[in-house]
Amino acid sequence: MTNSPIKQTPHLAPAIAAQSDHQLRSPKSNRGLRKLQSAHQLSSNYAALNSPSLISQQRQQQQRNTSSAHNNQAPQIPPLPALSSHHRTRSNSDAVVPNAPGNAAATKRAAASKKIAPNQNPREELEGLVRQGPQGDVPAELSRLRHLVLCEGLYADSDGMSQIRIYVWLILLNAPAISTDSYLDLIRRGASPAYSKIRNDTFRTLATNPLFKRRVSEASLIRLLNAVAWKLHDAKVEKLTEPTMVNAANERGSPELQHASPIIKHAQGPPTTTATDGSEAGGTEPGIYVQGMNVLCAPFLYAARSEAEAFVAFHGFITKECPGYVRGAMDGVHRGLALVDKCLAIVDPKLSSYLQSKHMKAELYAFASVLTMCACTPPLPEVLQLWDFLFAYGPHLNILCICAQLVIMRETLLTSPSPTKLLRSFPPLQAKLIVEITVSNLRKIPADIYEELVHHAE
Repeated sequence: MTNSPIKQTPHLAPAIAAQSDHQLRSPKSNRGLRKLQSAHQLSSNYAALNSPSLISQQRQQQQRNTSSAHNNQAPQIPPLPALSSHHRTRSNSDAVVPNAPGNAAATKRAAASKKIAPNQNPREELEGLVRQGPQGDVPAELSRLRHLVLCEGLYADSDGMSQIRIYVWLILLNAPAISTDSYLDLIRRGASPAYSKIRNDTFRTLATNPLFKRRVSEASLIRLLNAVAWKLHDAKVEKLTEPTMVNAANERGSPELQHASPIIKHAQGPPTTTATDGSEAGGTEPGIYVQGMNVLCAPFLYAARSEAEAFVAFHGFITKECPGYVRGAMDGVHRGLALVDKCLAIVDPKLSSYLQSKHMKAELYAFASVLTMCACTPPLPEVLQLWDFLFAYGPHLNILCICAQLVIMRETLLTSPSPTKLLRSFPPLQAKLIVEITVSNLRKIPADIYEELVHHAE
């Protein structure tokens, strides 16, 4: 390593040191020079007033002789360039020397240090995947992330708060990054067409949950839902204003265009009607707002570190994973309820038959659990843990999670003459037990039913 000239000559003469300090021309050096001059003047005045003793004069003479000897031995120092600022320059050890022996080995060691150690703590491995990103094969790293979420879970405190949960959700939902200004632009637009309906629901959102009320305000919930309503409204307007492409083959265009254009695709089916307050009664696009979106949005706001993060996660979730849940007709929810009855008959035929004999279909007791992905059932920390599993392996597995809750209540339901009262509100969630039962029951589901599960929320 090449040392600076000042480090090579530790015993500089006062004149040379002063010259170097003057050439640096930095504020700090000028202050130091002024301090030295002031000290010299003070010492001169003091010497004029008080003459030194004989011993002091001899000591000063020896110091002058030593200083002159060092001056004769000091090498010539080139003038230092003037520095405009006091930024630390990169040392030579930081530079990469091309074709240097051992440079390739050092590069390999640096790359190896970024990889996950084989016997690393699972929590550290999970945090490393989130913070550093994939180090190689992206599908393999994503599969590893899902496996860690399933087997180890996300570390959280007693309130369910985790520093990396929202980032794991954003990764698993493949939600794109959004600038805060984009979210604020939606807020500044004011009340959306669904604003009045949003205000009618927000004050009831998890009203009995003290954890949610302590962390998330109603104003925050209103802002986020209103921003999502504007976003969905803009998407609908953009699709409606797309030019319709017509081919001379027939009145609906060529076969290729019939599959490619949403406008022509809608023309093939019956006309859809639009419900009040901006919610859509049918069609293939998600509505602006439907009742229940406030509860579905609540865990995102609770887990996120900012409203912008919650916004992009919630919007991506309802538009990609469950658009059928947020239409005015809620056709995806009704398909999910029918699948609850089907899946329960497969995993527990006896319990299913008993509930059917009591005329207890899923539409009577599981509507809220299907619509909100079990977010309506406390406690909230268990909801977040259950959502970790659903986002990792698919929100369609929420249907089997509802069946798992019924299996947990099996003995109580079978011995109850009136299971209707028991199913008015599900018992507190036990996320870990529900996930274990769901994974076990998943092997019993036939391929065709599982295909319905995957696509029922579209």
